[in-house]
Amino acid sequence: MEVILPMMMTIIEVLILIVGFVCLIKGADIFVNGSSQLAKRFKVPGLIIGLTIVALGTSAPEMAVSTIAAIQGANEIALSNVVGSNIFNLLAVLGICAIIFPLPVDKTVLRRDFPVTIIVTLIVLFVSCGSVFLSGKFTEYSVEQDVGNVSRFLGIILILLFIIYIVVLIISARKNKEQEADEGTILPLWKSILFIVIGLALVILGGQAVVYSAKEIARALGMSETLIGLTIVAVGTSLPELVTSIMAARKGETGMAIGNVIGSNIFNLMFILGVSALINPVPVNMASVYDLIILAVISVITFLLALSSKKIDRFEGVIMVLLYIGSVVFAVVR
Repeated sequence: MEVILPMMMTIIEVLILIVGFVCLIKGADIFVNGSSQLAKRFKVPGLIIGLTIVALGTSAPEMAVSTIAAIQGANEIALSNVVGSNIFNLLAVLGICAIIFPLPVDKTVLRRDFPVTIIVTLIVLFVSCGSVFLSGKFTEYSVEQDVGNVSRFLGIILILLFIIYIVVLIISARKNKEQEADEGTILPLWKSILFIVIGLALVILGGQAVVYSAKEIARALGMSETLIGLTIVAVGTSLPELVTSIMAARKGETGMAIGNVIGSNIFNLMFILGVSALINPVPVNMASVYDLIILAVISVITFLLALSSKKIDRFEGVIMVLLYIGSVVFAVVR
């Protein structure tokens, strides 16, 4: 009986994992359909929809985790969740999508959105813990030692920057009305919105189910809490971005796939981190400084890869996935 009960629990967790993945895949499919139909109806480029509706929707798990962490005073989780998710989005999500379907990168993304992610990352890094760089004595700090914080003032600045960014996107959308819409393929407005809501709900529920079951299975296999947090939880909150971007790429909505990733990263850094800091100032330890530096470096590397040929091809996708694996190994070893 003592052996049967744990085995039954493991079987249940595996079933939850399978159901979670089914919800993620089907939900993402419905969500992308609804979003692309909405874009056609209002003659808005898929890139803009990806940067706004899709990005904000797929970042719901990160928003929930970071906000709850801030309310409960576990602010380091709020920062590590945002930084870890952004690293995963840039390297793993874009990399996997490029391996499946080479991604052409819109010149607007290269000119406006990529630079925004890099600049905001650098703002958070230098404003929150500039004293470390001024001292130049990195080796004197332990990994867990607090060396700065994301203050409420910086939180307000990040939220204001996010509002300005959204206004710029709205203005850009109004100027880009030349997209042709095939009237015969456009769903009614209510149905498009219903698809978006149902798809998003399935994606979020599926993501939560996958994270829960994967954590329990990992514990049963003897994985440490730290390793679970660095891998499963970080990846789990970004599963909606991964599945939604893959589905968008497969349907030829490459603008939406890239817009989802870049938009999610901007939303995470500006809005989620800003709100978290507004609730409670977020302490930054030395480990988070290293992670922010890694995020800034890979943001520049991904930007240069996309800039070199105005697309991310399969070979570059493989490099990006390998870089993500390397960053996880470094975090575990550290």
